[in-house]
Amino acid sequence: MVWIPAGEFSMGSESSRFDDARPWHRVRIDGFWLSKTTVRNEEFARFVRATGYVTVAERKPRRQDFPDVPAQDLVPGSLVFTPPDHPVPLNDDTQWWSYVKGANWRRPEGPQSSLAGRDKYPVVQIAFEDARAYARRAGKRLPTEAEYEYAERGGLSCMPFAWGDQFTPHGKDMANTFHGHFPDKSTAPNGHPDARPVASYAPNGYGLYDMSGNVWEWTTDWYRADYYKMLAAMGRVAANPKGPASSFDPKEPGVVKRVVRGGSFLCTDQFCSRYEVGGRGQAEPSSAANHTGFRLAE
Repeated sequence: MVWIPAGEFSMGSESSRFDDARPWHRVRIDGFWLSKTTVRNEEFARFVRATGYVTVAERKPRRQDFPDVPAQDLVPGSLVFTPPDHPVPLNDDTQWWSYVKGANWRRPEGPQSSLAGRDKYPVVQIAFEDARAYARRAGKRLPTEAEYEYAERGGLSCMPFAWGDQFTPHGKDMANTFHGHFPDKSTAPNGHPDARPVASYAPNGYGLYDMSGNVWEWTTDWYRADYYKMLAAMGRVAANPKGPASSFDPKEPGVVKRVVRGGSFLCTDQFCSRYEVGGRGQAEPSSAANHTGFRLAE
């Protein structure tokens, strides 16, 4: 764990691509502890051995939660990035996400995959409930969205990236993000975009690794697209904000969501550039995917 000192900062982004991250607003954060890295596969495996915990992706979906799904499809599984073999319009992410039977934290891309050689990789296929269960067992918690952004900035003020104002300073990659033409053509090794072992890139100003890119990370906040406008309208510094009382995403009004932060190895300026510090993500709490993990706060 790394101690993050108390302070005040401007939260949000001026990017026109991030309507839900505007406007800038002032936030004050008390000092807190935050994991230096995301939780690794080897750490999560120890937790499962000690407790017998079964993740959401390993459980059979309940009929009452999915009344319109055929019975034969109500089997454990999760979302896996499955790129098309040709360019596609970017207004429908079902073109590159598939529900894969048998995909879970042990087999993040489905039954044919495994964790062999991946002890130091971030654990993925983690739903919000799974992350919170791990945190409680450890006597810790998940960070708030405001804590996450404050820590991600690493002491830098109003910069677009956790390391400064250039995405690749001197041509150097500073985070694990998507390279190539999204989603159909990756220039990653073997054409297969993937997470990297934790701490594969330089830390930020607070000594934290992978706060941007690699895998999305759960926070405790409910997601509301207009939440920053609500904070700014108060006309004062928001002290340790913990998010809105309820969730609302105008793109999916009937689906409650939590905030995820940091972006992932699938983020690119062609579609999702939320490796930028102010960028916000959102996910349905019971969902899991092969680019979503978490870290702990205290």
